Amino acid sequence: MKTTALVAFGLLSLLTAVYADNWPMWRGPLGDGTTAESGLPQKWSREDHVLWKTPLPGPGNSTPIVWGDKVFLTQAIEKTGQRLLLCLDRQTGKQLWESGTLYREPELTHATNPYCSGSPATDGELIIVFFGSAGIFCYDMQGKEIWKRTDLGRLHHIWGSGTSPVIAGDRFFLNFGPGEKTTLYAFDKATGKTLWQHEEPGGASGEEKGKKWLGSWADPLLRHTGARDELFMSYPGRVCSFDPLTGKPWWTCAGLNPLVYNSPLYADGHVIAFGGYNGMGLSVRAGGSGDVTQSHRVWHLPKVSQRIGTGIIRDGHHYILTDGGIAECRDLKDGKIVWSERLKGPGPRGQNWSSLVLTADAFCYAINQGGDAFVFRASPQFELLATNSLGEKVIGSIAVSDGHLFIRSYEHLWCIGR
Repeated sequence: MKTTALVAFGLLSLLTAVYADNWPMWRGPLGDGTTAESGLPQKWSREDHVLWKTPLPGPGNSTPIVWGDKVFLTQAIEKTGQRLLLCLDRQTGKQLWESGTLYREPELTHATNPYCSGSPATDGELIIVFFGSAGIFCYDMQGKEIWKRTDLGRLHHIWGSGTSPVIAGDRFFLNFGPGEKTTLYAFDKATGKTLWQHEEPGGASGEEKGKKWLGSWADPLLRHTGARDELFMSYPGRVCSFDPLTGKPWWTCAGLNPLVYNSPLYADGHVIAFGGYNGMGLSVRAGGSGDVTQSHRVWHLPKVSQRIGTGIIRDGHHYILTDGGIAECRDLKDGKIVWSERLKGPGPRGQNWSSLVLTADAFCYAINQGGDAFVFRASPQFELLATNSLGEKVIGSIAVSDGHLFIRSYEHLWCIGR
């Protein structure tokens, strides 16, 4: 009964968002970078197919989200200590309102990771925002504060934070980490009340010499796996599964490295997870119990290229970009490389930290730090269709809504359309 209830108010609510042409969370309606849309723009420039671009008050790594006629974006103003949620009109890019809080206490991060790097999440009635050590805030669609949680403690890691809320029905999930305090939470969406929490062993912040760095910047992924619902998470050393209603651990599988930057994916009964620096990769069958490393792990890659962004899955293949800007296609049966191609544009930076977006007509969209966006086919035969340059630094990922692409650079929020 409990499982049926979660599927009814959780996954089906996400599917509803697909047909509404919204992009309600960091990785879209299903949390895996896929969109049901097709026929999106494939070629653009700083002038061509730009419906609007809006100057931003500062740099940022978060991805915009879209619901109806509104676009939402997190933004930090470091000099004043502001942690903001911006709301813009999706037709014009004009700012409609801003809400937020002040947080002037010292907060550790890296120069490449400005504050407020987590993306918002919305269900069309409430907007949930994670401002790192400043807390979690909930607003209505007009920017009125509904509730806040400022009692969760501080995040402390040399590379800062960057996780985002994941909404499912009447609750949302959040990976509060990395650092000494690393907690997976389930909250009541309407009140902010903690429904359950799982404490994960934390790790060194990166400041201490001789201590092993640990950390996960992954977001949880909710899926129905046949007989039950599972909430998947990637942590240092392992990928694991929880009961999303109670927080009870279902299973754990060893095989990841100490630093995990990207989020797990799920397809055809299997969870795919990769680590970051000196990374590892694995595939494990879902639905097990306890330590399933020996019984359910399908393949394990002891060393893969560093990747920070998360990939996508289509027709038995996994596609992802490495930190160095190389696109990879792997066969999900054995994890072996099918093709590996460097994506290079006119911009000065080939490095890539963004996550892939997959359209219904099997096109992958990615953008590197130089603002060069690539469109290539999700196919076992590599085919690059377009390279488009905005000429501005981009860390976040592309959002898709109703035929438009929304791209946040360090200078502007761009809306690309036909």
